[in-house]
Amino acid sequence: MAPQGQPSGVPRPAFKPYGRPAAPPVAMPVPGPIMQPLVTEEDNNLLFGRNPIREALKAGRDIEKMLIAEGDLSGSAREIVAIARKAGINVQTVPKKQLDSITRNHQGMVAFASAYQYSSVDDILKEAKDKNEKPFIIILDQVTDPHNLGAVIRSAATMGVHGVIIPLHRAVGLTAVAVKTSSGGVEYVKVARVVNISRTIQDLKKLHIWVYAADMEGKDFRTIDFSGGAALVIGSEGEGISKLVKEQCDEVISIPTTGKIASLNASVAAGILMYGVYGSRNR
Repeated sequence: MAPQGQPSGVPRPAFKPYGRPAAPPVAMPVPGPIMQPLVTEEDNNLLFGRNPIREALKAGRDIEKMLIAEGDLSGSAREIVAIARKAGINVQTVPKKQLDSITRNHQGMVAFASAYQYSSVDDILKEAKDKNEKPFIIILDQVTDPHNLGAVIRSAATMGVHGVIIPLHRAVGLTAVAVKTSSGGVEYVKVARVVNISRTIQDLKKLHIWVYAADMEGKDFRTIDFSGGAALVIGSEGEGISKLVKEQCDEVISIPTTGKIASLNASVAAGILMYGVYGSRNR
């Protein structure tokens, strides 16, 4: 039954409280980017402040690079920079606001320490000698992606590689990301960092270690006898192996491919070639 005073079949009008106009809709705020902390848990290899950096240098800690604020080379900063450069550390001068974006308490400088301790080339050679094995070494040239470095180390740990050699400049080092990507591989494969890859190759050749450059144009790696001492040189996907380094190698080898994509990811190519060496030595 319709309520008293309302004809049957006529729809009820919308309710208006006490005749007041309805409140206008409230505009909800548009979510913006979430502010990220300046220093995250993965930045535990970040050093900032003059005293911590000075003490790390004196203790011989491996430092990947240092950033110095422009116009801030007075007093102790000058001394610290001198120590770093003497140790062959890459020191870069940057605007202060760049350091501010990393951490607030930088005192004009930050340093990125290696997430793991480096070995030497001699340590790698000793590793092979102690195992009574022919040296098996990976040399990375111009590889700047930490995921690639970590993946190479991980594969190396499964293929009997005695060590990985990387350049000091224009290449990624043992960052926290590289160590994490290696999935524990850094515990079993020594990593050495050298100033001059070409000179290191010359030294290895004097020890009767055959050095192979991986390139798209080269001899099929499956036809190579890797039973002797061997070092594989792997370049970055973008740059490849530098001309000077390639000229120092004994032979250029390639991975035959088919399909429309001819090039391989650096870590994938390294893994295939490592298995080639492993297979050649374990037939």
